[in-house]
Amino acid sequence: MLDTLDAAAVRRWCASGLAALQRHQGEIDDLNVYPVPDGDTGTNLVLTLTSAQQALAMDLDTVADGAATPHGHALRLMARGALLGARGNSGVILSQILRGFADALATTPTVGGPELAAALRAATSAAYAAVARPVEGTVLTVVAAAAGAAEQADSEQLPVVAREAAGAAAQALARTPEQLPALARAGVVDAGGRGLCLLLDALVEVITGESPERPGPAPTAARSVPPPATAARETGSPEYAYEVQFLLDAEPEAVARLRDTLDALGDSLVVVGDEDTWQVHVHVNDVGAAIEAGVVAGRPYQISVTRFADQRPPAPAPVSDGRAAVVVAAGAGIAELFAGEGAVVVPGNPSTGELLEAVLGTGAAQVVVLPNDPDAQAVANQVAEEAHRAGVKVSVVPTRSPVQALAALAVRDPRRHFEDDVIAMAEAAGACRYAEVCHAGRDALTVAGPCRTGDVLALVEGEVHLIGTDLIDTCVALVDGMLGGGGEMVTLLVGADAPDGLTDAVCTHITRRWPFVEVQTYPGGQPRYPLLVGVE
Repeated sequence: MLDTLDAAAVRRWCASGLAALQRHQGEIDDLNVYPVPDGDTGTNLVLTLTSAQQALAMDLDTVADGAATPHGHALRLMARGALLGARGNSGVILSQILRGFADALATTPTVGGPELAAALRAATSAAYAAVARPVEGTVLTVVAAAAGAAEQADSEQLPVVAREAAGAAAQALARTPEQLPALARAGVVDAGGRGLCLLLDALVEVITGESPERPGPAPTAARSVPPPATAARETGSPEYAYEVQFLLDAEPEAVARLRDTLDALGDSLVVVGDEDTWQVHVHVNDVGAAIEAGVVAGRPYQISVTRFADQRPPAPAPVSDGRAAVVVAAGAGIAELFAGEGAVVVPGNPSTGELLEAVLGTGAAQVVVLPNDPDAQAVANQVAEEAHRAGVKVSVVPTRSPVQALAALAVRDPRRHFEDDVIAMAEAAGACRYAEVCHAGRDALTVAGPCRTGDVLALVEGEVHLIGTDLIDTCVALVDGMLGGGGEMVTLLVGADAPDGLTDAVCTHITRRWPFVEVQTYPGGQPRYPLLVGVE
């Protein structure tokens, strides 16, 4: 039984936690409330912690910072590796939990009960700060419960505090369906929270030498009720007419207050940076109030205000040497399309390190990143922060589908200021409605009605709109529904598993039913989705 954490214990914790996540990877992947084939939280957590372990393995003995203790240095290596290898929202949040934990213990001579409690509280703060709009019933709730129990234990003994924290985390995990209706309807607990519980149990095992006898989360009574098939939508609202951007010199405490103020004024809020310099972006109607909030927080400069209605995308032109675009793509055909537009292509579901390497590898001082997926967007936001420290300006256009990225790349113009070019790309992406067709991976109750395993699902901007049994008929009905709301051009990206005749059938129907609509068809080669659709 350990009285304190040393560097060797940190390494054992990382290895034991990774082994636990690998054992339960499939179970966590299955804690997916959506019937579309994208439930990969377990996989993302495994890949994130694998990178953390690799960082530890590459630096066994050195202490880079003279102020850090050996265990503090090991924790910082673990957190840094997790950051560079973070995949998906779950991986990004885990990396921030580890960062807060490491920062709290970096210079402490010994790690007893009070120090562990303080580290868990710091981890909680870092996790909440990483999420623009925290939601309870998630991993945030679980880490907060662990920190609260550790503090309430009020013990000098490291094993006592570790056990209390892990036990409270497990109890909080069991209560997550009570806090999130989607979890309750699906009859599952939060996937990210389940992964964190495994890591805390691994810490208890390293400290005490005993593995906590804790059964895995049992399905709730509602598990027989099919889950909803609705993905969260994070794009900005057309309610706000202006984009305000500025750099800000301010203290972290002032920035925290600024976030609250700007969040109440508008949407699409992004505030990233280090402890001194921050980059602020928000969509608002009251420009003066947004800038005034920056003045209250610190010293804003390089202020840029754009009225969306004034933006008109000019004709495309070659990309200048000082700029570059990095695009995430799943599918050989899609990758070829992006490469043809002059973009650097990164394979789907990249780690932070992989995406950062691609950004820095462009050699450009200004880089726009198009993630094409919500999970990749979380990784891209972390990359923007890391690249800023290296002197590279990165703007993330929140594309949710490859068809939006194609629309964005088509309007690039190096003759514009970089910020104006990014705005034009974001507008083009936002003006492109996107949809995808896939097969249901499980029985579910969707907003379009119940579906059965193997049914064809047509999702428009992340929400199920149609359920069918025939792929071609469903694709045709999907296109009709989208064009019924207007549109001049349809882009079709055909998946790797699409059957012969799908493209011809959809194109023929569009030509007959919508004769004035232009159709562009490309072999996308994307997995799992036979057809991706864009309407502009």
